[in-house]
Amino acid sequence: MKPYIISLAAGLLVGGIYSLLGVKSPAPPMIALVGLLGILFGEQVVPIARRIIAGQPVVAAVTSACAEPMMGRLPGDPAAAPGKADA
Repeated sequence: MKPYIISLAAGLLVGGIYSLLGVKSPAPPMIALVGLLGILFGEQVVPIARRIIAGQPVVAAVTSACAEPMMGRLPGDPAAAPGKADA
């Protein structure tokens, strides 16, 4: 149940931001894609920030967070975990 409440809260926040910016929802395609790109980068920033707050040096925090490709490994990538390449 908790993920649903968090999702609803995030949706309310984004809806409020859209309203403040005067953008109707669903957003025009270009605005929506830029928003999705922001979400993708935001997912990467939080783990890095947590590592830095925990006292890890910035270079080590970024390097360890960037070990995996941002959008995941492609099917057939030899570095992909066994059994996950076809998923």
